Amino acid sequence: MGAPSIALPAVGRSLGLPFGATAWVLAGWALTSALAMPLTGRLVPRWGTRRVLVLMTVTMAGGSLVAAFAPSLLILVAGRLIGGFGAGGTMIAAYSALTGLLVSKERDRALGTVAAFGGMASACGTLVGGVLTAWLGWRAAMAVPAVGLPLLVFTARLAPVGQRDTPRQKLDWGGAVALAVLGGAFVTLLQARSTGLSQPVILALVVAAVLSAAILVRRIRRRPDGFVPRRVVGAPGFLTSAVAGLAIFGGYYALLFAAPSLIEGNTGWGSLGVGAVLLPPALCSLVAARLIRPLTSRLRTWQITAVLGVLSMTGMLLGALGKPVFVVVALALAVCGFTGAQAVLFGLVPRLVADEDSDTAQGLFSFLVYGGSSIGTAVVGGLASALSLSAALAVVAILPAAGVAVSVLGRPGEKTVRQAEARSPTA
Repeated sequence: MGAPSIALPAVGRSLGLPFGATAWVLAGWALTSALAMPLTGRLVPRWGTRRVLVLMTVTMAGGSLVAAFAPSLLILVAGRLIGGFGAGGTMIAAYSALTGLLVSKERDRALGTVAAFGGMASACGTLVGGVLTAWLGWRAAMAVPAVGLPLLVFTARLAPVGQRDTPRQKLDWGGAVALAVLGGAFVTLLQARSTGLSQPVILALVVAAVLSAAILVRRIRRRPDGFVPRRVVGAPGFLTSAVAGLAIFGGYYALLFAAPSLIEGNTGWGSLGVGAVLLPPALCSLVAARLIRPLTSRLRTWQITAVLGVLSMTGMLLGALGKPVFVVVALALAVCGFTGAQAVLFGLVPRLVADEDSDTAQGLFSFLVYGGSSIGTAVVGGLASALSLSAALAVVAILPAAGVAVSVLGRPGEKTVRQAEARSPTA
């Protein structure tokens, strides 16, 4: 996500696009990443972690190469959609491996490490993308995710080979399609203005969203073991935690999308200078992960997520001021919120459901949380065509503010975990 974000101004100039339209480069990736997560959560127990990891990494690399050589925005977005699907699947394969191999404090420590390096990589991507865009052009920045392909030589050997010893039921493809259509229609509608969609297309998207939502609700009620199991989404604290995470992630990715253009517009610096000035926030992910770990044993989950939401909201409001120093501080705060939420909430998920639902729950939870990535980016891109980019960021600060409200009112935490541990003997 980080490397291509720095190249968006260059993409717009090269393809003759308004900046708002380039939001699809990030939002499309985030959308299909989110959609791939619940599907991958169902495939891991059937195919095994290693097979899923290889398939999804190849998909991520292939889509990124398509994007790198794209002659138009349509092909560019298509490549990003394919690559994002592989990226989401790769992430869930990694989480499933950690969940299956580790328990309790070891698992939480491992997830914290993954969150720290994920946040650092995302923020460092701005420098990588800046260097590549300045030296080789924006197409090189789009190809960055393809680096996962040679890394398979090392990572595939570390992944578990076998399938999980869980009941194998027929996959609910109807539920999967309904969820995908709902997510795709919703995010596309958020960018209807910036992409110039016609009224008939908008109406068709609204109808598709409503119908898919109705179908999904009906399948949840009538098929307890469907693609979206009722016992998973109805587990105490599951949806509350997911919505809090969605809000924090949405704020971070909205700022990640807007920050390079805000700095470039106010300074005239090229992609290399912008990438360099956005590097320091990357180190905040390591600090945040280090500080969050001891807090999990002293504070309740809702208290931690509320603080992280405040950090993210403050960052967005600072970023809306537009001055480079404020944007850098803003991204640092948002990185802390993103890293902390990832470390705390993803470690909570396995304790909310029964062991046999762990992979499914992780996939659905990730879909909701990372869906915030596409929502935040899409809203900023959509509003940027009507308002200034700074004003759009200020409006989207509502997202992390909502996350704070959900954390305080819903309070996913100690009581929820105790209930979950009573149901799950190995939690």
